[in-house]
Amino acid sequence: MQYRKIVLIILALFIITSPGCAKKDDGVLTLKLGHALDTEHPVHKALVFMKEKLEEKSDGKVKLDIYPSEQLGSETELVMQLQMGALDITKVSTSPLEGFIPIYSVFSLPYLFRDEAHYWNTLNGPVGKELLLAGESKNLRGLCYYDAGSRSFYTKDKPIMSPDDLKGMEIRVMASNTAIQMMNELGASPVAISFGELYTSLQQGRVVGAENNPPSFYRSSHFEVCKYYSLDEHTSIPDILLISTKTWNRLSPETQKFIQEAADESAEYQRKIWKEESDKALELAKEKGVEIFHPEKAPFRDKVKKMYESYEGTPVGEIIKQIDAVK
Repeated sequence: MQYRKIVLIILALFIITSPGCAKKDDGVLTLKLGHALDTEHPVHKALVFMKEKLEEKSDGKVKLDIYPSEQLGSETELVMQLQMGALDITKVSTSPLEGFIPIYSVFSLPYLFRDEAHYWNTLNGPVGKELLLAGESKNLRGLCYYDAGSRSFYTKDKPIMSPDDLKGMEIRVMASNTAIQMMNELGASPVAISFGELYTSLQQGRVVGAENNPPSFYRSSHFEVCKYYSLDEHTSIPDILLISTKTWNRLSPETQKFIQEAADESAEYQRKIWKEESDKALELAKEKGVEIFHPEKAPFRDKVKKMYESYEGTPVGEIIKQIDAVK
């Protein structure tokens, strides 16, 4: 809590001393976008695509300045800057947004989506659109979702073919209460470690496995330590593109339309290049000696039923029902 207060003070000073964002010079509106990923990531490429589309649609009257690789702060700090109006747009995972918009914890639930079609029908349908606007009271408005794939287990000593294989295993998880609860229900011993420390932790045996999507598994070189990749696809946690309502509400309806259209088109583009990179990552991992497995998902689903029962009668429970009803 003390750390959060310090960050808030720093950000408040930043707003007071900075020239602000959404600047307009000679009739050209420039929006500032910050994110935490490197410039080779499919999401960054999609944001560059959005920048080009936005300038094209507005005849150069609306521009996007992109600051990648945590130049403007971590994902949590970027969200806080949006809330304060110090930043216009950011891309974050919906996982850390749980701390800002509690309903987003639904995305961290394991085996929430039946398959890829159910996932996209949900995100692109009424439920997904409702969730995009769920943070407006916190000054956060969702523009679109980006594909972040599905998280699966990779391990050092054996593949994970059933929940029994996880019993007592130290598995790295994100600092998410939902992720920790999932591991406990599956019988593993969750260990919250930052992604930057994970490679060394795997090498030294602090953990014997982790979970992530194929591009992250390969790009992090975790394949050098973990030779078993079990595609149980337990969670599909989307990325989300957010705009500050402090910015959005100052824009003309025409500019809002340009931004939304450019965002939607960038989402389609990102989905395409994400799939290409994900397939390529699996092939490259195989070439490096990684064995790929496809465990039966039903036993894993059965193990986490209690997590769903705990949400009955809550707003998250209602969203779960709506998602389950999507065809």
